[in-house]
Parts: sequence; C-alpha cells; structure tokens
Amino acid sequence: MTQRRRISLLLLVAVAVGGLTAACSWREAICRSGEYPVAAVDSTTGRACVADGEEPPTGYVRFPQGKVPEHVDDEWDLYWREHKLDERGNEVA
Repeated sequence: MTQRRRISLLLLVAVAVGGLTAACSWREAICRSGEYPVAAVDSTTGRACVADGEEPPTGYVRFPQGKVPEHVDDEWDLYWREHKLDERGNEVA
C-alpha cells in the first residue's frame, strides 16, 4: 500500500469516527431558539413552547427557576414527567 493511499485511508477512518462521535453527543432541544418551555397545569404530559418575552397561554405555567428542561431526556425533562405544577407554578406532586 502506498503512503498516499495509507494517508487517505487514515483520513477516511478519522472522519467516520468523528462523525459517529458527534452524532452521539447531539441532543434534541425541548424548544427552538427564541422560545422557552411551559407546563400544563396539573399535568405530567402537557407542554408547550412560548416565544421569549411572551407570557404562557391560559392553562400553562413556567417551570420553576433552575428546574427548566432544556433537552429531551435531560434531568428536568425526566423529573417533570412524574411531577405536576399548580396554576401558580408551585410543585404539587
């Protein structure tokens, strides 16, 4: 095998490994840029995304500060699947 072919093969392997590594670290965001997540009152499943600067729609509240889910299956996304908020944004279960 020539040196040129060997270098090409090594570069191809490096790009493939880099691509696989990058794909594993990609995490799906709960909301798009310029939006924040809100929770449906007294629900473990109801959620929506609201534009930054706007208030949540009727029947939805903001997540408590420091407990906002940012990515699918992150710590707070999993937590809020088993806990609820009341109409004031206080945790009830």
